[in-house]
Amino acid sequence: MPIDPDFPRNHKVLGKVQHADGEHFYFAWGPGKAAEATEDENVKAAYEARGEKLEPLGVHGTMVAVDWDSCVADGACLESCPVQVFQWYRTEKDIPAKDVINETWTGSGETAKDDKKDYTDKAQVVREYDCIWCMACVSVCPPQAIVVDQSNLEFHEKAAGTFSEALSKSAQPPPHGDHKQSPF
Repeated sequence: MPIDPDFPRNHKVLGKVQHADGEHFYFAWGPGKAAEATEDENVKAAYEARGEKLEPLGVHGTMVAVDWDSCVADGACLESCPVQVFQWYRTEKDIPAKDVINETWTGSGETAKDDKKDYTDKAQVVREYDCIWCMACVSVCPPQAIVVDQSNLEFHEKAAGTFSEALSKSAQPPPHGDHKQSPF
């Protein structure tokens, strides 16, 4: 099942994943659900080899979001991204995926498709703020675990407590019928 395109409306914030620059971060949304990763033989074997429980992890990111329950560590998103939004999280901190939330990350993990630790690794949107909205990652993800949607910025800002209704209204076009008629 692909990522829920309406995840910000249908989920709640589980926690924040901070970038070491002190400015950037992304949210993790849940609850998670059993999805493609729980059915993938490579993923199941890797979790068993590590002695870790394969459990729901939720969606990581908001404008660029990866459903970690669907992610099967294929790496196509890392390979296709021209600005390296993604990294293999375990290559920076080799911890269980359930412990990623509330950690601080430098973005020093591997960004090459074949450099994952194993199939427990996940595509982390450590540089979500660098996305250029090309949608390459969305088009190549085998389990359709990625959504890229700039309009989700409002959900990110609301969760962060930085949303301004006044700024949001001033950025929108006037309602239909309120446009001034051009003299030309």
